[in-house]
Parts: sequence; C-alpha cells; structure tokens
Amino acid sequence: SPSMDLPTCEIRRLGEIADLVTSVRRSRVRKEKLARALKKEGYIPKLLQLFRVCENLKDTKALHLLFDIVRGILYLDEAILFEVVFSDECVLDVFGCLEYDPCLAQPGRHREFLLEIAKLQEAIPVEDHELRKKICQMSRACYMRSIILPNPSDFEEGFLSTLTSFIKCSKEEMLSMLQKDKKFLPDIFAQLKDEAISDEQRCELMKFFKELCAFSLALRTKRDEFLDTLAKLEILPTLEILLGMKNLQVRSTATDILSYLVYFRPSMVIEFVMQEALQTDKDTQLLILVIEQMIYHPDPGFGGDNQFMEILCTLIDPENMLDSASRLEIFAFLDFFYDRCIDVITAPLLAHTLGGSYEKGNEKFNFFPLLVLKYDYQTAEMLASVLELITFCVKRHKHHMKKYVIKKNLLRRVLVLMKSKHKFLALCALRFMRKIIGLKDDLYNRYITLRKLFEPVVNTLLDNRSSYNMLNSAVLELFEFIRVEDIQPLIEHIVENYSDALESSKCVHTFQEFKKRYKQEKDRKKQKQK
Repeated sequence: SPSMDLPTCEIRRLGEIADLVTSVRRSRVRKEKLARALKKEGYIPKLLQLFRVCENLKDTKALHLLFDIVRGILYLDEAILFEVVFSDECVLDVFGCLEYDPCLAQPGRHREFLLEIAKLQEAIPVEDHELRKKICQMSRACYMRSIILPNPSDFEEGFLSTLTSFIKCSKEEMLSMLQKDKKFLPDIFAQLKDEAISDEQRCELMKFFKELCAFSLALRTKRDEFLDTLAKLEILPTLEILLGMKNLQVRSTATDILSYLVYFRPSMVIEFVMQEALQTDKDTQLLILVIEQMIYHPDPGFGGDNQFMEILCTLIDPENMLDSASRLEIFAFLDFFYDRCIDVITAPLLAHTLGGSYEKGNEKFNFFPLLVLKYDYQTAEMLASVLELITFCVKRHKHHMKKYVIKKNLLRRVLVLMKSKHKFLALCALRFMRKIIGLKDDLYNRYITLRKLFEPVVNTLLDNRSSYNMLNSAVLELFEFIRVEDIQPLIEHIVENYSDALESSKCVHTFQEFKKRYKQEKDRKKQKQK
C-alpha cells in the first residue's frame, strides 16, 4: 500500500502533525501506515530535535503540542517504533516531551526518574553488555507504560497490547540471560550480606532485587526455575540476616521479598522455619525476627504489621505443614513455637495489663488487673495485632494454646483491654474470648467460671446500656451464642453470679431464657438423683 505523506517537521506545523497522529487512532491500517512512514523518514529524531529547541525557547504551546504528538506516536502501539523510542539516543528526549502534559500545572520530572534508574543500575554488578542493555530497555518500557496509560474508562480492551507484550518478552529474555550468568545473582547475594558496603548501596541492591523477584515470580513459565535458583543461593538465610539489620528500608524490602516467597512457595519457607526450630543451638530464628518486626514495627498504621501478620499466620498454620512434614514433626514445631516464640508475642500484652484492681464507680473488684500504663493509638494498634494473632492460635493450635492460656491466665489479662478508650482494641479482646467460648471446650469453660472471667464483659454491657454500638452488639451476640448452643456450665455461672445485674440490660429475653434453662437443668439433676 502507498506510504503516508507527513508534514514537514517544523515548529509552525506541529498542530498539523498532532492532528494527523490523533486522526489515525481508530484505524488499524492507517496506524500501521503512519508507523512505517515515521520509521522510514527518521521522523522521531527530527521531532526530538524540535523539542530541544522549543524547551530552550520555553515555548509552552509548542511543548504541549509535542506532548500530544509523542503520546500519540506511543499510542500507535507499533513494535517497529519501540526500538527507536527506547534507544539511548532518543529515550531521554521522549520522556522530556511527556513531561509537558497540558493538564499539569507544572512539568513532570520523568527524566530525573530515569537518571535515578540509571544510578540504581550502576549499583548492580552487570558485566554482560547485552544484559545491561536489556535491563535498561525493560525498565524504560515499564516506566513509559505507567505514565502514558490513560484511565481504564478511556481505552478499549487490549490497548497498548504490543507494548505490554514487548515488556513481557523483554522480561523473559532478561531473566533467561540472568539464569545463564553464573556470577550475577551470587554476586548480588554476596554484596547484600557484606558488612563492608554502605547502607545506601545495600538499599539500592535491595530495590533492584525486589523488582527482579516481583516480575520473575509474575512469569508463570519462569517462576519455578527462579524459585529453585533462589533456594540454591540460600535466599532465606540471607533474608534472615537482612531482617536483623538496623536500616528500616533494608528490613522493609526484605519483608516484601519474604512475602513473595510465602505467597508463591510457602512450603519452602515453612520447611526452613521447621528446620530452624530443631536447631536448638541457633541464636537467630527467622520466625522470631518476623514476630519482633510485627510487634515493634515503627508505624503499623501503614499496614506493615498486617503484612507480618499474613506471613506469620501462613508459617504457623499446621494445615500448611501437612504436605512437607509428618504429624510428629508438626507437633515438635508447635512445641518449639510455644517454648520460644509465644512469650515474645504476648510480652507487650502482659506489659500493658499490670496487676491491680478492677474499678467500676465507687466499687473495686480484685478479680482483674488494672490497666495502669497509658498508651497511644499506635500502641493500641500493636496490641490489636497481638490479639489477632493469639486469636488465630486459639483456632489453629487448640491443644497447645489451651495449655498456654490457662497456665498464664491469659484471658484475664486480655479482658482488661475491654476498658480501653480505643474501642477497636476492646472488640479485639472480646473477639478473643468469643473464639475460646466458640470451641465449647469443657476445660476452657471451667477455667472461665472458676476465674469469674465474665466480670468485665458484664460490666461493659452495663456501662453501655444506653448506647447502640459495635462493642455492645458483640457482647449481646456472645450471650446469644451461649443461649443458642445451650452451654450449661456458662449459663449456670452467669445466672448464679450476674442475674440481678443483667435484669436491667437490653437483652432481657436472653437472660430470661438463661434462667429458664438453668431451672430446667436443676430440675433434671434432681430427677436424676431420685
């Protein structure tokens, strides 16, 4: 087919060029013709030469037109243009044109970001020239797609599919080249563990390695091979060292990488943790490091503690261990966890619920410790994370956790938090008790009744009798569950100890039913004795 005629590449004709590039967007044939014409006439370098002139002249109108032209050329989504756009000679000026978006009050800073990428790549020990070129090309293409991709409502399905395929192929080629390079990954691992390198250099290496893991694990065809390579290079002992370092950025990036491994191959991490559990002479444990990071994370409000929570729940769930360990080995792991780890988890909880008395109005009850330490919202979030984790343990580690709760009188300490001014923390404390009662375990029920652990729950209900809130609703749901499941030891305890107080509460029906069932059980026992 005949080629397309292009306007002369001059500043005064930029409007015509912009209209031409925009007009072909809906026609696949015209897009291909325009792409061939641009490539044949070396038009893109000419446009970029105009860009440098316009930027020097600070010609804002021309720069806005060049933005539309260059973005339109990229929207052609033609592979023959990518080698020009991402070449060393053109790429900086292409990103420069994209800085002058008419919708922005100030120009973007894409070229500055590209230079940061180049700085990062200089920190990576890449000797293979072709590999370095492929890394540069791929990172530029990824960044390009991120800044030119419009809102999802503005484009049809498959938009920029050629660019997406180009990026995917570049990643696969790069990963294959990395796998063949016998020095590259071992050198990175050696540098990450090297105490002599600066924190800044280690952070740059960690950024690169995290990106490498992210896109390698996203490629299904290469995922298993890459994970096998990481296992041979002892990725988990390396992450253990990095998690123990003082630099926050290094620890945060190491946590992200550990999350990838837990998500894509949890068996590898679980097996490593279980092997460590059997090494009693080992000072550092990956599991303990993750627990400490969750508890002492500097700002849980940004979701860091949730990330650690997901990792921990995956690693300590016995169901996840069944594929790689015998039941005896799982039991040995749980013995290790409750001997070495659980005290680390509950330490802040116990520290914030010191001994004393439980006060209500002018009355003083000695059944419960008094919350004497003041704490801020961040500490409350940390305690909520601890409660969420031990609630998980109640469900998954029934035997071991029951022994621990009763031995440490843990529920008594947890229920102190129901007096917290942070209502979400009070709800977490109540949820812990609800999970225990939900097991309908006789030993737990006996423990609750002997220790009179319903005291703070009843007091919470009385304190909130005029309110309609989540905490009040959760307390009522707990009592309703006991009624529906007909848990006689608890019904008997509640009626005998709190009957008068609960007569004035909102759930009169539930407590009337408690009394009825209590009387029926007493009559049944009398009949049985006869």
